[in-house]
Amino acid sequence: MTTSKPESPVEAESERLEPLPDGDFRRVLCVVAHPDDMEYGTSAVVAHWTRNGTDVAYLLLTSGSAGMQRAPSEAGPLRVREQRAACDAVGVRGLTVLDYDDGVLEPTLELRRDIARVIRRFRPDAVLTMSWEIEVPWGLNQADHRVAGLATVDAVADAGNRWIFPEVVEDEELPPWGVTWLLVSGTAKPTHVVEVTGEDVAASVTSLESHRAYLADLPDHPAPADFIPDMLHSMGSKLGVDAAVALRAYRLRS
Repeated sequence: MTTSKPESPVEAESERLEPLPDGDFRRVLCVVAHPDDMEYGTSAVVAHWTRNGTDVAYLLLTSGSAGMQRAPSEAGPLRVREQRAACDAVGVRGLTVLDYDDGVLEPTLELRRDIARVIRRFRPDAVLTMSWEIEVPWGLNQADHRVAGLATVDAVADAGNRWIFPEVVEDEELPPWGVTWLLVSGTAKPTHVVEVTGEDVAASVTSLESHRAYLADLPDHPAPADFIPDMLHSMGSKLGVDAAVALRAYRLRS
């Protein structure tokens, strides 16, 4: 992720944000590139959802094996263990980690099929992914993040089409599934907001703190408690609430 304090997405966009109508979400699938990608504030909304009975699962496209100052064979398993602890902090039970190479992720048909497969299996109401913009509020977006977002956009459409990756439908007996909402985090142009509680904010801080070894390899990285609450309170203050997470939301079906 980033080693500098992220700017609130709301600071980059002044349009009026609407509350996300997430009250009937039963399942949400979060698709990101690396361990820790969900932990920079977005995990607060995950804590909000799980606390209200929504089943949230994470799909990581890589193990983040190239993200530490140690051999990838050691870093990958370590980062997955830390991600499991981060999931526990916000009530996420389902964690799937694919074995794509960290740092060189490409938007291939194979990647789209693997994401679509998990969508068809989990059958979420909403899929949350990362911004695919080149520029994000805190600077230039990392290459794997952009690929993860774009591949997920395509895979959401693929998952609902019986004639795309039909082998997944037929051989694996996973029928098509239509996702209702596509949600994007880390964007400079959010459209919706989810109010979160102080408990959710604290859980988000704990989730990032769970990446202890990873953060220890980044000596200039601020302590999670030093920036995540401020970031979430900044989003909330602009919307008249104590804390919030801003997302770009696309309603794909009624």
